[in-house]
Amino acid sequence: MDILQSQQSPAAGWAASATQPKSALASADFETFLKMLTVQMQNQDPMNPIDSADYAVQLATFSGVEQAVRTNQLLESLQTQFGVMGMAQLAGWVGQQARSGAPVYLDGEAIAISTNSHPVADRVVLVVKDAQGRLVAREDLAPSNDLYLWPGRDPAGAPLPVGNYSLALESYRGADLLASARAEHYAPIQEVRGGPEGVKIVLRGGIEVAATEVTALRAP
Repeated sequence: MDILQSQQSPAAGWAASATQPKSALASADFETFLKMLTVQMQNQDPMNPIDSADYAVQLATFSGVEQAVRTNQLLESLQTQFGVMGMAQLAGWVGQQARSGAPVYLDGEAIAISTNSHPVADRVVLVVKDAQGRLVAREDLAPSNDLYLWPGRDPAGAPLPVGNYSLALESYRGADLLASARAEHYAPIQEVRGGPEGVKIVLRGGIEVAATEVTALRAP
């Protein structure tokens, strides 16, 4: 009898996986393995018995798999605990203003943008695209470490519609493009959320950004 064959159908195995906790499944699998091993020993060819070393290899292999399953369960538990701890530590961020390269939510208020550019740039261009990726504005800025209050207007000076926009800074020296990067800006933090991908910061307009992508905080 082949020890690697299962007596359960795939559908039955999937149903068990969906309804039983992993610890129970690991225990049930181990019991099934021992039963199958016993049957294999009972039905072996007496003229050509299975080498005891083969049994040792099978036991060692299953033990390794079982340990890997338990290790994964422990890591999942630790990840959940770290996520809760991270949210507790970041709860004080709510109400503060976070600087990140996330899209901006424009609703008529000026956006505080960091104009950090390439060190040797003599000109910076703010590139604005709407939620569909269409270019809606380009604006020349002077290289500076100061914040620029972008009024959210198109090239004709008319206010842009309310919505989400992505901002980028292009650094030039003369006519040569040196670098292009997302423009960082400040936005108020409304909520902190945890999930499978880690702790997320929710900014105005429902824009989410990973906590690890926040580069600065300031009071409102």
